[in-house]
Amino acid sequence: MAQIFAIVNQKGGVGKTTTAVNLAASLAAIDRSVLVVDFDPQGNATSGLNIDKNTATHNIYDVLAGRVTMKEAVIQCELPTLYAVSGHRNLAAAEVELVNEVGREFILKNLLDEIRTDYEFVFIDCPPSLSLLTVNALAAADGVIIPIQAEYYALEGVRDLMDTLRLVQRRVNPNLEVTGVVVTMYDERTNLSNQVLNDVRGFFSEKLYQTIIPRNVRVSEAPSFGKPVMLYDIKSKGAQAYLKLAKEFLNGQKVGAR
Repeated sequence: MAQIFAIVNQKGGVGKTTTAVNLAASLAAIDRSVLVVDFDPQGNATSGLNIDKNTATHNIYDVLAGRVTMKEAVIQCELPTLYAVSGHRNLAAAEVELVNEVGREFILKNLLDEIRTDYEFVFIDCPPSLSLLTVNALAAADGVIIPIQAEYYALEGVRDLMDTLRLVQRRVNPNLEVTGVVVTMYDERTNLSNQVLNDVRGFFSEKLYQTIIPRNVRVSEAPSFGKPVMLYDIKSKGAQAYLKLAKEFLNGQKVGAR
């Protein structure tokens, strides 16, 4: 039975999609069965996994529209145990189309329930907003992973995000919890990055992953080649950091080696 995680931050440019793609790929590299659901209309996670969102046979919008099942929309990625459901720009229209649906907050949850036994982990890459799509992801998820960049205003909006999580817990998904917070784009040479790390540690305490994702050119380059960084340059600091994060994540889930 898959554990489902929403990767969320309503700010753009914080490493949300990068974390979704690279954490999933790192887990697949150590023989875990992982599905990435690209729930962002921009479809960047899809591109980062070398899937052409414009020509993919099926996508998550087709699933929401009832044209295909979730199982039919799944695409095999380069790594043998890594799979994805493509995003599509039409997801923006889904925001409007879902508003009048009965049980609109649970549509994604119901769709994912059909394939939960097929994977160990499902990661939902959420749009950079606290929208109905994001609420659907939170309703479906067991846990939330929050990437926060080591930049100015890193914690801006985080209180709004936490308020939204508490609201979802009260009204939609009482079992939802923050699984972990990961600091991204960290530059140990700057006072700013160190200050942000201290601020995030003070705000989230034990929820902060010890693994920190450094600012790394290989991480930035990899999406343009349609690859997770570990397939682009396994020896890079970025790839090694995400592999370390994957192991820390597994320890937190208390998932034993097979």
